[in-house]
Amino acid sequence: MTTTKNEVEIKADPQVPTIEITREFDAAPEQVFRAHVDPELYARWVGPHALTTRVLKWDARTGGEWAFANDQDGREVASFYGSFHEIRANERIVWTFTFEGMPDGVSLETVTFEELPDGRTRLRVLSVVESFEIRDAILASGMDSGVREGYESLDALLAG
Repeated sequence: MTTTKNEVEIKADPQVPTIEITREFDAAPEQVFRAHVDPELYARWVGPHALTTRVLKWDARTGGEWAFANDQDGREVASFYGSFHEIRANERIVWTFTFEGMPDGVSLETVTFEELPDGRTRLRVLSVVESFEIRDAILASGMDSGVREGYESLDALLAG
């Protein structure tokens, strides 16, 4: 399998308060899905390169809950939590995603894993929030660099 340079596309819909992230991976849907539901794997790739992730709670099943914290130089700088609403193996995850510093900014996220030719996967994440103000605050937070760097780490994890 050849490795390609996969770009992240992040779109904000002007009509509804959503963020859509699309990214392709040089790995099968089963591998990309597992990296999203296995807490040890998830902690190895999610977020910016400068941060480490500590999984605090992880029950990856329909009705389960999760929480993790990001540390920098041994100090917690951010924490997140949510619930798994639906887990459909290798196809779809629906979960809530909340930044503890902005508890009113809950996102409902649908993550889909589309099989592509040559054992590749197209990942789509659709985040819906309550208002344009919340959506714009998320976009202004630097989440785009965290998403890009996290997916670069996921590429390395999947290749190894």
